[in-house]
Amino acid sequence: MKRESSSLCLRRLKPQWDSCLTACSPWRDGRRYFELSPVSPELKQLVAHISSTAAGCRYCQAHTADSAARIGVPQAKLEAAWNFESDTGFEEPERAALRLARDASVVPNAVTKAHFEDLHKYFSDDEIVELVAVISLFGWLNRWNDTMATELESEPLDFASKHLASRGWAAGKHHSG
Repeated sequence: MKRESSSLCLRRLKPQWDSCLTACSPWRDGRRYFELSPVSPELKQLVAHISSTAAGCRYCQAHTADSAARIGVPQAKLEAAWNFESDTGFEEPERAALRLARDASVVPNAVTKAHFEDLHKYFSDDEIVELVAVISLFGWLNRWNDTMATELESEPLDFASKHLASRGWAAGKHHSG
Protein backbone atom coordinates (compact mmCIF):
# COMPACT_ATOMS: atom_id res chain seq x y z
CA MET A 1 0.00 0.00 0.00
CA LYS A 2 1.43 3.32 -1.06
CA ARG A 3 1.45 5.92 1.70
CA GLU A 4 0.13 9.39 1.13
CA SER A 5 2.46 12.31 1.76
CA SER A 6 1.49 14.84 4.43
CA SER A 7 0.86 17.55 1.84
CA LEU A 8 -1.38 15.25 -0.23
CA CYS A 9 -3.29 14.22 2.87
CA LEU A 10 -3.71 17.89 3.82
CA ARG A 11 -5.03 18.75 0.35
CA ARG A 12 -7.47 15.84 0.51
CA LEU A 13 -8.74 16.92 3.95
CA LYS A 14 -8.92 20.65 3.09
CA PRO A 15 -12.67 20.57 2.25
CA GLN A 16 -13.41 19.07 5.67
CA TRP A 17 -11.19 21.67 7.36
CA ASP A 18 -12.95 24.48 5.46
CA SER A 19 -16.28 23.05 6.60
CA CYS A 20 -15.06 22.94 10.18
CA LEU A 21 -13.93 26.58 10.04
CA THR A 22 -17.28 27.61 8.59
CA ALA A 23 -19.10 25.77 11.37
CA CYS A 24 -16.96 27.50 13.99
CA SER A 25 -17.09 31.01 12.52
CA PRO A 26 -20.18 32.29 14.37
CA TRP A 27 -18.44 31.50 17.68
CA ARG A 28 -20.72 33.13 20.23
CA ASP A 29 -21.00 30.14 22.51
CA GLY A 30 -18.20 27.57 22.92
CA ARG A 31 -20.80 24.79 23.06
CA ARG A 32 -21.74 25.51 19.43
CA TYR A 33 -18.55 23.90 18.16
CA PHE A 34 -19.13 20.80 20.23
CA GLU A 35 -22.70 20.42 18.98
CA LEU A 36 -22.10 20.76 15.22
CA SER A 37 -20.03 17.73 14.41
CA PRO A 38 -20.28 13.99 13.95
CA VAL A 39 -17.92 13.37 16.90
CA SER A 40 -19.74 13.07 20.22
CA PRO A 41 -19.45 15.99 22.64
CA GLU A 42 -18.25 13.54 25.31
CA LEU A 43 -15.31 12.36 23.21
CA LYS A 44 -14.43 15.92 22.22
CA GLN A 45 -14.37 16.98 25.87
CA LEU A 46 -12.11 14.03 26.72
CA VAL A 47 -9.86 14.95 23.78
CA ALA A 48 -9.74 18.55 25.03
CA HIS A 49 -8.95 17.34 28.55
CA ILE A 50 -6.13 15.02 27.46
CA SER A 51 -4.74 17.75 25.21
CA SER A 52 -4.77 20.23 28.09
CA THR A 53 -3.22 17.70 30.46
CA ALA A 54 -0.43 16.91 28.00
CA ALA A 55 0.20 20.63 27.50
CA GLY A 56 0.22 21.19 31.27
CA CYS A 57 -2.41 23.95 31.40
CA ARG A 58 -4.10 23.66 34.80
CA TYR A 59 -6.75 26.21 33.86
CA CYS A 60 -7.89 24.22 30.81
CA GLN A 61 -7.62 20.92 32.68
CA ALA A 62 -10.09 22.23 35.26
CA HIS A 63 -12.48 23.59 32.64
CA THR A 64 -12.42 20.55 30.37
CA ALA A 65 -12.93 18.14 33.29
CA ASP A 66 -15.79 20.21 34.70
CA SER A 67 -17.39 20.53 31.24
CA ALA A 68 -17.01 16.81 30.57
CA ALA A 69 -18.79 15.97 33.81
CA ARG A 70 -21.57 18.45 33.02
CA ILE A 71 -22.33 16.77 29.68
CA GLY A 72 -22.40 13.29 31.17
CA VAL A 73 -18.91 11.79 31.03
CA PRO A 74 -18.91 9.37 33.98
CA GLN A 75 -16.77 10.51 36.90
CA ALA A 76 -14.76 7.28 36.96
CA LYS A 77 -13.94 7.65 33.25
CA LEU A 78 -12.90 11.25 33.70
CA GLU A 79 -10.66 10.41 36.64
CA ALA A 80 -9.08 7.54 34.65
CA ALA A 81 -8.68 9.60 31.46
CA TRP A 82 -4.91 9.97 31.64
CA ASN A 83 -4.66 6.15 31.92
CA PHE A 84 -6.78 5.59 28.80
CA GLU A 85 -4.22 3.22 27.28
CA SER A 86 -4.73 0.60 29.99
CA ASP A 87 -8.03 1.46 31.69
CA THR A 88 -10.81 -0.96 30.73
CA GLY A 89 -13.36 1.86 30.67
CA PHE A 90 -12.07 3.06 27.29
CA GLU A 91 -12.91 1.57 23.88
CA GLU A 92 -10.36 1.33 21.07
CA PRO A 93 -11.79 4.30 19.10
CA GLU A 94 -11.50 6.47 22.22
CA ARG A 95 -7.94 5.29 22.78
CA ALA A 96 -7.00 6.22 19.21
CA ALA A 97 -8.50 9.72 19.61
CA LEU A 98 -6.97 10.30 23.05
CA ARG A 99 -3.59 9.03 21.88
CA LEU A 100 -3.72 11.61 19.09
CA ALA A 101 -4.69 14.33 21.60
CA ARG A 102 -1.83 13.44 23.94
CA ASP A 103 0.82 13.13 21.26
CA ALA A 104 -0.27 16.20 19.30
CA SER A 105 -0.19 18.35 22.43
CA VAL A 106 3.39 17.76 23.50
CA VAL A 107 6.33 19.75 22.19
CA PRO A 108 7.75 18.59 19.90
CA ASN A 109 4.62 17.10 18.37
CA ALA A 110 4.79 13.30 18.56
CA VAL A 111 2.11 12.39 16.00
CA THR A 112 3.13 9.91 13.31
CA LYS A 113 1.48 8.28 10.29
CA ALA A 114 0.61 5.37 12.57
CA HIS A 115 -1.75 7.64 14.53
CA PHE A 116 -3.74 8.36 11.38
CA GLU A 117 -3.71 4.73 10.26
CA ASP A 118 -5.20 3.83 13.65
CA LEU A 119 -7.73 6.67 13.54
CA HIS A 120 -8.94 5.63 10.08
CA LYS A 121 -10.01 2.27 11.52
CA TYR A 122 -12.69 4.06 13.55
CA PHE A 123 -13.25 7.57 12.17
CA SER A 124 -14.08 9.22 8.86
CA ASP A 125 -11.95 12.04 7.43
CA ASP A 126 -14.54 14.54 8.71
CA GLU A 127 -14.33 13.12 12.21
CA ILE A 128 -10.52 13.13 12.19
CA VAL A 129 -10.54 16.77 11.15
CA GLU A 130 -12.93 17.49 14.04
CA LEU A 131 -10.60 15.77 16.50
CA VAL A 132 -7.59 17.71 15.21
CA ALA A 133 -9.63 20.93 15.34
CA VAL A 134 -10.41 20.34 19.03
CA ILE A 135 -6.74 19.67 19.76
CA SER A 136 -5.72 22.78 17.83
CA LEU A 137 -8.29 24.97 19.53
CA PHE A 138 -7.13 23.80 22.94
CA GLY A 139 -3.53 24.22 21.89
CA TRP A 140 -4.29 27.92 21.54
CA LEU A 141 -6.39 28.07 24.72
CA ASN A 142 -3.69 26.22 26.67
CA ARG A 143 -1.00 28.65 25.57
CA TRP A 144 -3.17 31.72 26.19
CA ASN A 145 -4.47 30.75 29.61
CA ASP A 146 -1.14 29.43 30.88
CA THR A 147 0.80 32.44 29.61
CA MET A 148 -1.74 34.93 30.97
CA ALA A 149 -2.15 32.98 34.24
CA THR A 150 -5.91 33.26 33.81
CA GLU A 151 -7.69 33.12 37.17
CA LEU A 152 -9.85 30.02 37.55
CA GLU A 153 -13.53 30.59 38.18
CA SER A 154 -15.02 29.00 41.28
CA GLU A 155 -16.97 26.14 39.67
CA PRO A 156 -14.12 24.58 37.62
CA LEU A 157 -11.71 25.28 40.50
CA ASP A 158 -13.95 23.44 42.98
CA PHE A 159 -14.53 20.57 40.55
CA ALA A 160 -10.84 20.11 39.76
CA SER A 161 -9.84 20.42 43.42
CA LYS A 162 -12.27 17.64 44.27
CA HIS A 163 -11.75 15.31 41.31
CA LEU A 164 -8.31 15.96 39.82
CA ALA A 165 -6.16 16.62 42.89
CA SER A 166 -5.63 12.88 43.42
CA ARG A 167 -3.74 12.90 40.08
CA GLY A 168 -1.52 15.76 41.24
CA TRP A 169 -3.61 18.64 39.90
CA ALA A 170 -3.24 21.99 41.64
CA ALA A 171 -4.46 25.39 40.46
CA GLY A 172 -0.99 26.94 40.76
CA LYS A 173 -0.81 30.35 39.12
CA HIS A 174 -4.47 30.10 38.13
CA HIS A 175 -5.73 30.76 41.66
CA SER A 176 -4.60 33.69 43.79
CA GLY A 177 -6.65 32.70 46.85
